[in-house]
This record gives sequence, structure tokens and C-alpha cells, in this order.
Amino acid sequence: MSEQSAQPEYRIEDLAHHSGATVRTIRAYQDRGLLPRPERRGRSNVYGDAHLARLRQIADLLDRGYTLASIKELLEAWDTGRGLGGVLGLVAEVHGPWTDEEAARISRAELDARFGGTPDEDAIREAVELGVLERLPDREAEEYLVPSPQELAVAVELYAAGVPLPAITGHLRELRDQVEHIASRFLEFTTEHVFARYLEHRPPTDADAAEAATMVRRLRPLAQQTVDAELARAMRLLATRHLQLHLSPDAPSTKGDEPRSVALPADTIRAVQSLVGADGVAAFVTAATEREVGKRTLDSLASNRQIPG
Repeated sequence: MSEQSAQPEYRIEDLAHHSGATVRTIRAYQDRGLLPRPERRGRSNVYGDAHLARLRQIADLLDRGYTLASIKELLEAWDTGRGLGGVLGLVAEVHGPWTDEEAARISRAELDARFGGTPDEDAIREAVELGVLERLPDREAEEYLVPSPQELAVAVELYAAGVPLPAITGHLRELRDQVEHIASRFLEFTTEHVFARYLEHRPPTDADAAEAATMVRRLRPLAQQTVDAELARAMRLLATRHLQLHLSPDAPSTKGDEPRSVALPADTIRAVQSLVGADGVAAFVTAATEREVGKRTLDSLASNRQIPG
């Protein structure tokens, strides 16, 4: 840093140290137009606080999932006077917490105790892969961050009720796919009918981005409220039907579950093999049959329901 200037000045090595970027990364950003060229002083290149601030902006946007190409568009808008404050406010709003739930920590000993007291490395590994647990490094005792204590509590209750851990994680994977589809549809819907007018320019103007951020705050709870209401409605409807099915005198008995041989046409077997392989034929036929039986059962219950006059 220069001692003769009122403003801090950096060599590229100093800039790398203060920003956390490498010298190679800084030069790459310059080549791509993301970082202004330094001032030339004799044989040396001199950087200032503006370069340091720009590097920190780039790092923050990268952490939020933006590509270098989109970051360049945002920074060019800033440089041409269109403003970046509103855009960064929108970025912060979207990336902010979508729930009031707070993360917690749990030790490995407490985790094992909640799931029967027997360590299960496979279950831990899968929970980390799913993001239910996050490892905390550099700890004397093994400890984990729990992003959603509610989700972990559900798993504990299901396990205590007799559901095996592989079944719990398998259900979570399936549920996550379905919920991500719902979230995607909600975003498509709100983008088309609400946010399109704010996103006409790329990048949006500072004012439009600020208004969009305000709208995100207003709409943030709507997705969860809608899903909560619809899940309650569906559970009430389907749980009632499920109970009726199992309490019906004509319900199939759970006894005598020994496997039985069923002859299937050779063409059917070959078709299934081409889809799932020889080892998967039995599982495929079983799953397809159970799905069809379930569908017909629900259709029958719906058709037999008496409609009030």
C-alpha cells in the first residue's frame, strides 16, 4: 500500500490478499471486462479500493449462483449509471430465508441416541448428501448443523413409529422432487403474471428491481400458505378414503401374503425387460399392478359416493 496517497493503493498481490481472490483470477476478470484496468505507475500496476469493492461484489454474486456472464451485465449497468443497489436488494431478498425456522446444532452422540442408539454411517452419509445434516469441520467432538430441525424431528418420530431409515430417506427424495416441481410452477406463474413487468430490461433498472424486491417480500409467504392449505385438504380427503378402505368388510386380508406365480405373455415380459432389465421385471410388474389397483380403488370410492340432492 502506498503511504504517499490518501487513498489506499495495492499491488496485484496485495489486492489478491485483501480480496481472497488469486492473482490469476484477478487477471482473468480483467481480461473478461469484469474488473477495470489498473493505473500504470512506471513499471507497476496500481489498484485501488474500487477494484477491491468490485472483487467483493463479484464474489458475493458468484456465491449466490450467478454466472460470470450475468455478473458482467449487472456490473456494466452499474458502470453506465443505471444503478445496482436495487438489483442487489432483489438478489438479497430472493436469497434470504424463506422460513422463520432457525438452524440448530447436534452432536453425533445425541444424533445416534435419537435413532436407536446404534451408529449408522450409511444413514449419516445419506443425510449429509440430502442436506438434512451439514458437517461442522475442525471440531473436537463430531457435530453437525441441522438446517431444518423440524425436518429432523419428523424423521425421529417416523423412526420411533417403526419406519426404517432407508424408507424415510427414500420418501424424502420423492417428496423433494414433487415439492421442487410445485415451487417451479409457482415461480413460473408469478413470473408471468407479476414479475414480467419488472424484468423487461436486462438487467432491470434500479427502480424496477427495488419494486420487484418489495413484491417478493409480499408474495414470499403465499407459496407455503397455499401448499399448507392444499396438503391439509388432500390429507383429510385421502386419509378418510384410506381408512374406509381398510375398515370395509370387503377389504383384502393381510394374511396369506406368500408369493404366487402368475403367467404373463412372453411379449409382455420382453417389453418389460427392455425397459428395466431382466432383474427388474418382478419389481416393475409389482409396482405397476399396485398403482393400477390403487387407482381403481379410488375411482370406485369416488363413483360410489352419494351426491347430496
